[in-house]
Amino acid sequence: MDPIVYLDHAATSWPKPPEVFEAMRKAMEDAAANPGRGSHRMAVKASRVLYGTRKTLANIFGVKNPNDIALTSNTTEALNLAIKGYLHEGDHVIATMIEHNSVRRPLEYLKRTRGLQVDYVPVDEEGHLDLQLIEGAFRSNTRLVVCSHSSNLLGSIVPLYELGDIVKRNGAVLLVDAAQSAGMLDINVEDMHIGMLAFPGHKGLLGPQGTGGLYISPNIDLEPLMHGGTGSQSEATEQPTVRPDRYEAGTPNTVGYAGLQAGVEKVLEWTPQHIYRHEWELTQYMMEGLQEVRDLRLLGPALGKARTGIVAFVSERYSASELSFRLDREYGIAVRAGYHCTPLAHMASGTEKTGAVRASVGISTRRDEIDLMRRAIAEIHS
Repeated sequence: MDPIVYLDHAATSWPKPPEVFEAMRKAMEDAAANPGRGSHRMAVKASRVLYGTRKTLANIFGVKNPNDIALTSNTTEALNLAIKGYLHEGDHVIATMIEHNSVRRPLEYLKRTRGLQVDYVPVDEEGHLDLQLIEGAFRSNTRLVVCSHSSNLLGSIVPLYELGDIVKRNGAVLLVDAAQSAGMLDINVEDMHIGMLAFPGHKGLLGPQGTGGLYISPNIDLEPLMHGGTGSQSEATEQPTVRPDRYEAGTPNTVGYAGLQAGVEKVLEWTPQHIYRHEWELTQYMMEGLQEVRDLRLLGPALGKARTGIVAFVSERYSASELSFRLDREYGIAVRAGYHCTPLAHMASGTEKTGAVRASVGISTRRDEIDLMRRAIAEIHS
């Protein structure tokens, strides 16, 4: 049975708005040449597509100069560019216990190869961060603070205004992983003192897979993650210093970024505030039903508290994989089971031995779909 209820938006939002399809079709027809690598009309159109996408992204994130946004293939590439391009041997980094492996694995790699020092600040069982613990973790060589804006397992939300003030006061740089918040929570890089912001195109921004980006403060210079052709300064042996070329070697996904611009424009039309409210109300409705099911434990913030569109849970009677499999095959409900690439968050929630089932909603999710999910879980546990 093909899924009739899609509850895996935390991995990839679906379906995409019709405007995304149309923008990609138009770009494939009219602007599918290599941007920045020719002066013919189609190449110029391709360059305009990329700049238009940067401008729209700058608008939603409060970025003053669109060229401070490097377009990437996903959040993982953006985080690797930020972490590996900024940190040096002996630097100290503060991270949290809700980080995704896209943060943890680059940090652990640099611990092994550059002698990086890393502290993972604990969170409570609901995933909330005590900012006093962050304040107390700073050392004389602390250069970077990395945090996930919202946990991809627990749905908890980090208060970025307060965290940004702490990081600025201590003379470090704040890198934010916005994989679960871009398009759903308000983000302003200037007001929040965010030095670098990594984000996906294919989740809350409603664009296609293979798109994402990294905002890099004009006060920060990163070593490029990749070196190669940019269409500019081709006579030079070194990577260009001009932005965004310095961080975008190779032929870009112009068609995908055209779709991303259309997705972000749709988010701006609906507003992140409206999208968050819609998703929050659906998570509350889902939790109200699931907490009535015996032998089921819900993870993350309690009913009534702020959270993004994620509800994860553990069954005492079924493994996460079995429960997810039955929801898919017997009811046509698509969810995600396992460790969600965030073992640290599972340690915080006490599910490191079991994993969890994660249901995640999006702007397209309907209340009747949550009804089907609630009934399915209740029937399985009856």
